[in-house]
Amino acid sequence: MRKPFYLLLAFILLCSHDLYIKMETYFLQANQEATLSLYNGTFETSENIITRDRMLDASVIAQGKRVALNPTQWKDQDSTITQLTFNTGEAGTYVVGVSTKAKNIALPAKEFNSYLEHDGVLDMLEQRTKDGLLDQDAVERYEKHIKAIYQVGDIKTKDWSTVLGYPLEFVPQANPYEKYSGEKLEVQLLADGKPLSNQLVFADYIKSIHAHTHSDHNHDHAQEGKEHEHDHAHTEGEHNHDHESQPKEEHKHTSGQQLRTNEQGIVLVNLPEDGIYYLRTIHMTKVSDNDTLTHRSKWATLTFEISHKHDANTHTHDHEEGVPAWVFVMSSLLIIGLLFFVFRKKN
Repeated sequence: MRKPFYLLLAFILLCSHDLYIKMETYFLQANQEATLSLYNGTFETSENIITRDRMLDASVIAQGKRVALNPTQWKDQDSTITQLTFNTGEAGTYVVGVSTKAKNIALPAKEFNSYLEHDGVLDMLEQRTKDGLLDQDAVERYEKHIKAIYQVGDIKTKDWSTVLGYPLEFVPQANPYEKYSGEKLEVQLLADGKPLSNQLVFADYIKSIHAHTHSDHNHDHAQEGKEHEHDHAHTEGEHNHDHESQPKEEHKHTSGQQLRTNEQGIVLVNLPEDGIYYLRTIHMTKVSDNDTLTHRSKWATLTFEISHKHDANTHTHDHEEGVPAWVFVMSSLLIIGLLFFVFRKKN
């Protein structure tokens, strides 16, 4: 009798998907060809594509202008990754965003509770427990809103601060590309344009897997695989909803830093090392004025890359301190002179 329950539990733990904008590196050169990918699963493994009719908005912001991305430019790779190949254009700090349509999903009580636990919607799980509603099935309307910030060349522009107007949106309070490993970055979370306080946010990072050239220094970032436990997922198609593909690696959605927004909707993110950083959150509310829905959720992610500071103290080489070169030159001339004098005297 227990076997079906364990099979159901295993099914549940593989069924939610975060959505990210991912690039091999977020440091690019001007007028180069680059590719951005929509990862629907974990930050390291995508399991489903994003259909074009799901995209309410896909746009890039640069040089103070917002340009819609042509739906025909998107291509699907291996039925798991949606990609866009583009020319980077002129130097500057760029923002790219994608917002999806809302969709409903009905979940039995046990599946819904497991999803809340494993995806880090802990406040709602605590409320259901407190209200004695853990046995209540759920019908959830969910939507996802994602952003990435990348740097082209060395010129920093103010586009990083652009608010896209998504229902849930991360907005950094400083240019991530003027921050360096070992520092901290304030990020504000907006819900319908207003600061969202007391919201759980998860922040994590992976080491960059490609070298990038920046300020005439080449930085080879070896891939440092981080093992994560993959607990639970919501697919973009149906929220729990395409289970034919098994994740290739384990991942835990609540790994990394667990933060909570203050009254201004701000979290302070630690940037301990060079790498690609990603923030995620799910803001869920109960619905009492609808005969069909029980909950609404808005998902948001933000991705950017951090490197170390490039200055005179950073890219140094270990040289043993020795005698200055001019001393060697003068000493050599003196020795030659002495030898010349000695041999001349003997002759």
